[in-house]
Amino acid sequence: MADNTINVNKKNVLELLSSGATKPFVIPEYQRPYAWTEEEVTTLFEDLWEFTINEQNSITEGTYFLGCIVSFENNGAQEIIDGQQRLTTLFLLLRAIYEYLSHLDVPDKRAINFIRTIGPAIWKTDKYDGEIDFKSILIRSEVINNDGNEILRKILETGHADPDAKDNYSKNYILLQNLLYSHIEKTLSMYNFIYAVLKQAILFPITADSQNTALIIFHTLNARGLPLSDADIFKAKIYNHLPDNKKEHFINYWKQLDTEAREIGETMQSLFVYYMFYLRAKDGDRKTTTPAVRRFFEANRYSRLFSDNLMMDLESILSLWKIASNKDDEDTAWAKNGSIKCAFDILLSYTNEFWKYPVLTYYMTYKDREDFESLFLAFLRMLIKELFTQYLIMPTLNAVKGEILKLNIDIIKSEKPTFEFKPVQEEDLLQRIKTPHRNALKMLLKIIAYTKQDERMTYGWEIEHIFPRKWKEEYVANKDEEYVKDMIEHIGNLLPFEKKYNILARNHYFKEKKTKYEKSKITVTRLLSQLPQDDWYLEDIEKRDNEVCDLLTCTFRKWKDDYLLDNITEEEKTWLKRLKDKGLV
Repeated sequence: MADNTINVNKKNVLELLSSGATKPFVIPEYQRPYAWTEEEVTTLFEDLWEFTINEQNSITEGTYFLGCIVSFENNGAQEIIDGQQRLTTLFLLLRAIYEYLSHLDVPDKRAINFIRTIGPAIWKTDKYDGEIDFKSILIRSEVINNDGNEILRKILETGHADPDAKDNYSKNYILLQNLLYSHIEKTLSMYNFIYAVLKQAILFPITADSQNTALIIFHTLNARGLPLSDADIFKAKIYNHLPDNKKEHFINYWKQLDTEAREIGETMQSLFVYYMFYLRAKDGDRKTTTPAVRRFFEANRYSRLFSDNLMMDLESILSLWKIASNKDDEDTAWAKNGSIKCAFDILLSYTNEFWKYPVLTYYMTYKDREDFESLFLAFLRMLIKELFTQYLIMPTLNAVKGEILKLNIDIIKSEKPTFEFKPVQEEDLLQRIKTPHRNALKMLLKIIAYTKQDERMTYGWEIEHIFPRKWKEEYVANKDEEYVKDMIEHIGNLLPFEKKYNILARNHYFKEKKTKYEKSKITVTRLLSQLPQDDWYLEDIEKRDNEVCDLLTCTFRKWKDDYLLDNITEEEKTWLKRLKDKGLV
């Protein structure tokens, strides 16, 4: 079959399931366990029943569309990429019908005919005498570490399920049996229903030439539910590569990481994405086109997945993000450092996740050094300075992509990597600070707040307008309305403020708000309550605009000096101090 080719054929249920006699259906290791519940199974059954009722009154024979099944041929089997829930349920339904017909007291010709018809759609049969081999089932599940694989096989072989079982296979099979028996007494003949299921229920099997093509089709078709992730494929590849005595440990390890990742809003998939950027940095790859994660890891026959360090590295990545999100009590000095915690909080408000790649690369490269705490803090602050100023000037998602990839590679080479970001004119920067882009505002307010405190703001806070957005005319001295609206949104009029107090402050004026500011845990907000004045005018906004600009200019300069000073000799530091004292630098 040629590359990137697909075959699409309309088949009824009998035709599709019977094709498993030559090419068995396989639910591969990387798929999730069978997950349909009573609701989905009942809906499928009732829809088919209603279709059959309507068909009784129809002159021409119609069809009922059940959806698509996406697969690709793998070692003589049909490996199912999409449709495993529906396909598995159809096997259970046919097995329930077969069991029902086989136990009729006096089976008539119709029952005998359907028994003979259904058998080859579930099991292999002898090509000469038609005898059924009940152990040779046409579908098997290989989902990793799933007891349901054997349960499905036993149900299809024996026609019985444990009534006390809690797995979905058993519960759904028993449900289908009960639905069959409860519908027998209705006006519709059971045989019409069986015929409709076998011959009139239609599926569109889409057979791809490769797993890659099948996955592309799947992601295109699957607009709902939980899509199959690259990480599911990786899990299966690693599992199959391991010796038997290590497989159980691996699955438990994977489950633990997956659970902990989801608790902080990450997934195994996202951990692999971050890991890819770290490995690309180690390889010196600075291409701005981001490769597909699966293509990256499948290179060289998935050799990167088979590294002895893989799972430990993923755990380290997860540990870093748990600390960054303030959801882990890591027992190391650097993780308890208040300034580092605040730096993470600032970065979390950056408009995209590009910041995570250099932070991760730095952490993975230098986390075991004795001086990591001081190195890491200086690096984080420089990164904040560069990302923030770059975004203020050019607020686009890809403004720093190329520079980030260069930085990533430089990190591998030196604990003091060079930040080669575009130069920013101070005049432009100061103006943008006064009127920041809305997507940079929370980051800016956090930077301002953390110049006055090392305690992370873990409580909910909102953006407070000191001069209210609904104002009295006496406070604006007949200023143009648009000018007033513009000034109200200047940084000099904005504060981070706890939500519970911000609600109380509402549109009050400064004198009344000061009593609320006094209760704030946010130092920069609480300090405002200590001002001697009782009124706040547009002139005060202008004054605070300049104060904030001076504060940030000094802060950024200090962060840069701290970063660079650590990289020069003591003699050079002494000369630099003398030059500063003379005002020459």
